[in-house]
Amino acid sequence: MTVKDLSEKLNLKVLNLADGDREIKGGYAGDLLSWVMGRAKEDCAWVTIMTNINVIAVASLADVACVIISENASPDEQMLSVSGQKEINLLQSEKDTFTLCGEIAELLK
Repeated sequence: MTVKDLSEKLNLKVLNLADGDREIKGGYAGDLLSWVMGRAKEDCAWVTIMTNINVIAVASLADVACVIISENASPDEQMLSVSGQKEINLLQSEKDTFTLCGEIAELLK
């Protein structure tokens, strides 16, 4: 499934779609950035409530397919700007992390 497909199926708000055709091969949920950096797999959809520029740095290092901000948390302007510069797919959902991860897992079966 592509990032664009996922965003459409789950009605996610697109904050930055640098590569909508990128394939998602799994998922990860976490808010402790050092933990995510060491455990998130390449090409995963990462769900977090974190909304600062450090998320984009970790997303780039881990080479995730997209970052999905759950619970309608609001990213700051710097995060939005740098996600565009670093070409990180950035999406947003009003759903809580648990619900969102369950829906992602179901779609990736």
